[in-house]
Amino acid sequence: MEDNIIRHAAADTVDEQRRGFLARAAALGAGTLMAALPGGGAWAAGSDAPEKKEVRIGFIPLTDCASVVMAAVNKFDEKYGIRIIPTKEASWAAVRDKLVNGELDAAHVLYGLVYGVQMGVGGPKKDMANLMTINNNGQGISLASQLTEKGVTDGAALKKLVAASAPGSYTFAQTFPTGTHAMWLYYWLAAHDINPMKDVKTIVVPPPQMVANVRVGNMHGFCVGEPWNQRAIVDGVGFTAATSQDVWVDHPEKVVGTTADWVAKHPNTARAVVAAILEASRWIDASPQNRSRTAEVIAAKSYVNTDVEVIRGRMIGQYENGLGRSWSEKNHMKFFNDGAVNFPYLSDGMWFLTQHRRWGLLKDDPDYLAVARQINRADIYRLGAAAAGVALPRSDMRSHKLIDGVVWDGKDPKKYAGAFKVRA
Repeated sequence: MEDNIIRHAAADTVDEQRRGFLARAAALGAGTLMAALPGGGAWAAGSDAPEKKEVRIGFIPLTDCASVVMAAVNKFDEKYGIRIIPTKEASWAAVRDKLVNGELDAAHVLYGLVYGVQMGVGGPKKDMANLMTINNNGQGISLASQLTEKGVTDGAALKKLVAASAPGSYTFAQTFPTGTHAMWLYYWLAAHDINPMKDVKTIVVPPPQMVANVRVGNMHGFCVGEPWNQRAIVDGVGFTAATSQDVWVDHPEKVVGTTADWVAKHPNTARAVVAAILEASRWIDASPQNRSRTAEVIAAKSYVNTDVEVIRGRMIGQYENGLGRSWSEKNHMKFFNDGAVNFPYLSDGMWFLTQHRRWGLLKDDPDYLAVARQINRADIYRLGAAAAGVALPRSDMRSHKLIDGVVWDGKDPKKYAGAFKVRA
């Protein structure tokens, strides 16, 4: 990872941030735009104080809300002049609506949801902002335990079962139409030559309701974040067929999402939010003990509301699949990884657009790079990272090979989106 991360010289970073923010201020007509510089300097309106002291950040009960929660619990937020108020929400649709109408300042939110709102897919259209990535990895694809009676323990066996059945005979759940879980589920199914739009039925279920719905037979599998895959195993209703890192190692997952309007009005607050959550992310990843302590905190009723051990195992990389296999997962959920997790890479955002196009959520190819540049606020992130002393990557693009052997590097998104054999 050291090969991908460098520390920029302070002078270069300051100059880059100054130029970027002055340009943005001019574009917005925001004469009062203010931002802190590394070393405590200030410019523009003469103050780097956050415009808003209390910041309501929504979250869904999932393990990967941890850095938002710990930023508040460990008071990393106070260091940057704000108070983060984690606000528990019932569904991703509720998060979307509260971001759009301003009830929430920001949210722990699905990467693809932010892009969907920007494009007017799956709800109201509004200009959005992604301040940072919260985590990589740590989601799962679970199948109902009764499928083992039909010989299904993996994707290849599922393909045989689906192929021998009428289209739509089997139902799978994801958490939001444009979200990450939908994309991991669809990609995994398609990698096994199962078309999620034609061969099976897909439905939307909020994360905490996944286990209950598979228990009563409403579906045969689902993709969701932890701890709900592990909860299905503990409750004896499901098993893990694949992890999201099986689909894409170190994939982007949740982000700190907000609206473009909110950032324009609160640039210093946005910077402070990034810095505080980076501090929390670094603390969580610093040791197994910190991860274990985090599991204890977020297990509480006010956060994830489940048993500590259901969270702790996969949080520290100890996995089981519910079929007798246990292993140490080196690509478990990462919150920081020396800063490699958190940068809002343009290629990450573009990838979700390619999948929205692949599955017919977008009817035409957008200007992939322009959309990503508009949403992913690397300017804000760089300032927050400088304040927290976090390294920056060499590039705003990155390259990965996914489960089907196809390489994504962001260089030709239109060609990539159109090249899949299995598509809508």
